[in-house]
Amino acid sequence: MARVLVTGGSGYIAGFTIRQLIAEGWDVNTTVRSLTRESEVRDWLAVDNARLRFFAADLTSDPGWAEAVDGCTHVAHIASPIPPGAPRHEDELIVPARDGALRALRFAKAAGVQRFVMTSSVAAIAYGHHSSRTEFTEADWSNLESPRTYAYPKSKTIAERAAREWMEAEGQGMAFVTVNPAAVLGPVLGRDFSPSIEAVKKLLEGAMPGVPDLGFGIVDVRDVADLHVRCLTADDVADERFIASGPFLKLIDIAHILRDRLGPEARKVPTRRLPDFMVRILGRFIPELGQVASELGRVKVSTAAHARDVLGWEPRPVEETIVDTARSLIDQGIVNV
Repeated sequence: MARVLVTGGSGYIAGFTIRQLIAEGWDVNTTVRSLTRESEVRDWLAVDNARLRFFAADLTSDPGWAEAVDGCTHVAHIASPIPPGAPRHEDELIVPARDGALRALRFAKAAGVQRFVMTSSVAAIAYGHHSSRTEFTEADWSNLESPRTYAYPKSKTIAERAAREWMEAEGQGMAFVTVNPAAVLGPVLGRDFSPSIEAVKKLLEGAMPGVPDLGFGIVDVRDVADLHVRCLTADDVADERFIASGPFLKLIDIAHILRDRLGPEARKVPTRRLPDFMVRILGRFIPELGQVASELGRVKVSTAAHARDVLGWEPRPVEETIVDTARSLIDQGIVNV
């Protein structure tokens, strides 16, 4: 196998992607913002350390990128800013997401990389549309003009569009593919995990008196990693875009799965709906809830039929993903039930 650069090596999706790549025989370079984290990340990745090299590089500056991509034939650009809560200004997300993607592309092209796989999101597909729209494909783009498109969907949309525009103008000779995951759940390797997992964590903790009428497509982190690897190796996928998603579930559906499958360990999980007006009131005091209040009641099904048809990709049952998420949070002491 060739050598691949996986950016954002301390991140949730990147960790599982690195694990699969090394298991399949790849040599891997990865970036972290500071090499002080190398030992910690190696510990929870638990892979053949001889096949994994770390480099310090940041989305917002050039130092380290040339060294990180040197000798690589492929890049999986997974690093992207994901806030734990609502940012003070949308540019806190938009600028590093866009500029980081363009920076990684420039250095990859200069190093002679053959294929560049970028992690985007269904957030770049399914936001800002009329409420009557319930189904989305790779042909769709989020509407940046809509007031319902908040900072995170904006950042993913702008970053992916900028990357595709750069490729059209500058990327000749390098194949480009995006993976667009829905909400990423699954077992956690450590305390660096997808913000989507906060939803399961808060349900297990009984952190709210009821369940908001919010929902999202769900995909397992192990399946997202597998789709990245397929995109790195499959023939004839240049310029493609692949949604990674299983079924759309409301939070109340997740709550019932946890109650049914975990028994006493899920005793704090609420199973009654929180009225929309109460969610909007709470959103005035909880910024991360306030920014998604416009999504109350919405159904957004992002089909992964294209990934199934072209790449033979198949996500695991969503119940397995939800239970594995919860059990790993409990087993690692992240949630005290």
